[in-house]
Amino acid sequence: MEAINVTLNELRIGKVIAEDIYANSPYPIVLKNTKVTSEHLHVLKAFHIFKIPILIENDPKTNKGGQTVEETSEVIQIQLPPVVDRFEKNYRDAVEEFKKLFNGWGGGTKVDITKVRGVILPLVEKVLEDRTIIFNLNSYSNAKDYLYHHCIATGLISAAITQKLGYERGYILQMAIAGTLADSGMSKVPLRIREKKEPLNALEFEEVRKHPTYSFQMIKSLPAIKEEMKEAIHQHHERLDGSGYPDKFRIGQVSNYAQIIAVADTFHAMTSERLYRSKESPFKVIEMIKESEFGKFDIKVVQALIDLVAALPIGTKIELTNLERGEVMFINKFAPTRPLIKLSTTGEIVDLSKNRSFYISRVITNE
Repeated sequence: MEAINVTLNELRIGKVIAEDIYANSPYPIVLKNTKVTSEHLHVLKAFHIFKIPILIENDPKTNKGGQTVEETSEVIQIQLPPVVDRFEKNYRDAVEEFKKLFNGWGGGTKVDITKVRGVILPLVEKVLEDRTIIFNLNSYSNAKDYLYHHCIATGLISAAITQKLGYERGYILQMAIAGTLADSGMSKVPLRIREKKEPLNALEFEEVRKHPTYSFQMIKSLPAIKEEMKEAIHQHHERLDGSGYPDKFRIGQVSNYAQIIAVADTFHAMTSERLYRSKESPFKVIEMIKESEFGKFDIKVVQALIDLVAALPIGTKIELTNLERGEVMFINKFAPTRPLIKLSTTGEIVDLSKNRSFYISRVITNE
């Protein structure tokens, strides 16, 4: 198949790249046989690549006689999803309502699934429409009320991962509820343990390890929750390598739904401020889940989380751990948490896959 070089102004969305295109990275910034999208146009412009090889089969730029057909230039603009103005208020109201329910469970009140649905599902709808909300969940939380925030956030992230994995809507909503209720059994754990500022001792930790069983006992008779979700709630602290609890199940024994909640639970916990531990960057946490926690989680579930959090659109504004700000110029598929960044102050392009002394600390969505 023949190829020709065209200028960047002549390149059109939908054309097929004829050769790998490199810039100042050992990996191609655009792969051979890639169909051009608006994001590719931005990438090529950012790297000052103005001659692009494309396949000419069925190329409307040439007619049967080989003559060039003029086309008018097309201006492409990428807009990031709009900032959600009211979400934070609705989220905080939901946390306060959930806090009342949670404290009631500690006093012996039964789980009212209608009330739980009323708290979580309106938020789920917003998150499914705009995944950038996930970037802000850890900033809403605080150490004192961490547990209530964690339940709500785990439900939201579980729903987003379930959607990313391609499940139908009914299961997405069920997973939101299951994720929210996974730690409901913590209401049965003594308050002195839940609010302890120092690391737990062995006896205290053993009490905390009972909470998945407590959660299951609280919801097992509720007909509105699918049996698969009840199992997922009971298993959400099991790990594929057998290192989890309460039953030390291994791969083949742990449900896929439990793994979704497990990844959502771990991600939010590690990115949030807690009484005895400071929060970590979402991008660092993803690397930790993928690398140091390898073998504990289903790789498909982990990849869905990576796709949700790390696959940022070109032009996304970010802040690095050294407090430098910039924008995403290119996502390296071999290291999606470490893209190429154009610094705002100097215009320098930094490859985070090569410079591992810092990483993205947050995505800027509200400025």
